[in-house]
Amino acid sequence: MKHFSKLCVVLLLGITSCKSTKNITTAETISVLSTKKIISNHYENNFKQNTVTAKLDVKYKDKKTSVSANIKLRIEKDKTIWMSATKLGIPLAKLKITPTRVSYYEKLDKTYFDGDFSLLSKWLGTELDYEKVQNILLGQAVFNLKKGKYISSIEDNLYRIMPKKDNELFNILFFMNPENFKLNKQEIRNPAKQQLLTVSYPKYQNVNGIQFPEDIKIKAIEKKKLTTIDIEYRSVEFDKELTFPFSIPNGYKEISLK
Repeated sequence: MKHFSKLCVVLLLGITSCKSTKNITTAETISVLSTKKIISNHYENNFKQNTVTAKLDVKYKDKKTSVSANIKLRIEKDKTIWMSATKLGIPLAKLKITPTRVSYYEKLDKTYFDGDFSLLSKWLGTELDYEKVQNILLGQAVFNLKKGKYISSIEDNLYRIMPKKDNELFNILFFMNPENFKLNKQEIRNPAKQQLLTVSYPKYQNVNGIQFPEDIKIKAIEKKKLTTIDIEYRSVEFDKELTFPFSIPNGYKEISLK
C-alpha cells in the first residue's frame, strides 16, 4: 500500500481558529469519583451534532518515509466518513467509509480498494467497525464503556479507566480529562502480536460551546516498527448540509491493504 493511501487509512483511526484548551489539569482539581460516574460524565459530553466539516493538516512518518498532506474531512454521524487528500492543491486520493464498506482510490498510482473492514482490522491488529473509527475522530472511547465492567484510578492527573478483567487477546486503557471528561489518550495493546495502538488528544477546542479535538496524535507499533501520524484541525464546522462525491475511476488497479 502506498504512502498516501496508508496515511488516509490510518487517519481513520484514529482520528482551528477557535480558542483551545490544553488537555492538562492539576491534581487539586481532580475529584475522586466512582467509575460509573466517570463513564456517565464521558457520555453526557458525547458529540451530539449531526455532521462535521473540517480541514486538516496531516503528517505521516515511518522508518522509511515522511509525508504530509491537506485533507478535507466530512462526517455524517453514524452514516458516512469522507476524506479528500491534496498536496500543493494537487488531488491525491479520496476515501469513503460507511457502516459496511471501506473504499478509496489513489490518483498517483491509479490504484483502489473497495471492501469491508476485515483487511483493515487485520493490518492494524485490532477489530474495527464504523462506530470505533467515528468515535476516535470525535474524541470518544473506541469501546462502549457502558458495556462490561471497568475500574478506575487517578494517574498523572487524569482518570484512568481499564477493564476489571483482562481480555485474552488485547489490553485496553482509557485516560480521561477531569475538566471535560473527554479522552486524553486511549491505548489498545496486543501482546501476542507485539502491537500497540495509541491515540492521544493533546488539546481540545471550544467550537460554539462544543468541546472538539484540535490535535490528534496516532502512534502504531508492530514488532518495534513505529508509525506516527499527527493531525491538526485547521477549521471545523458542525451541522452543515453535506455531499460525499466518490466514484472509483475506470482503469484503476485493485489492491489489498497489506
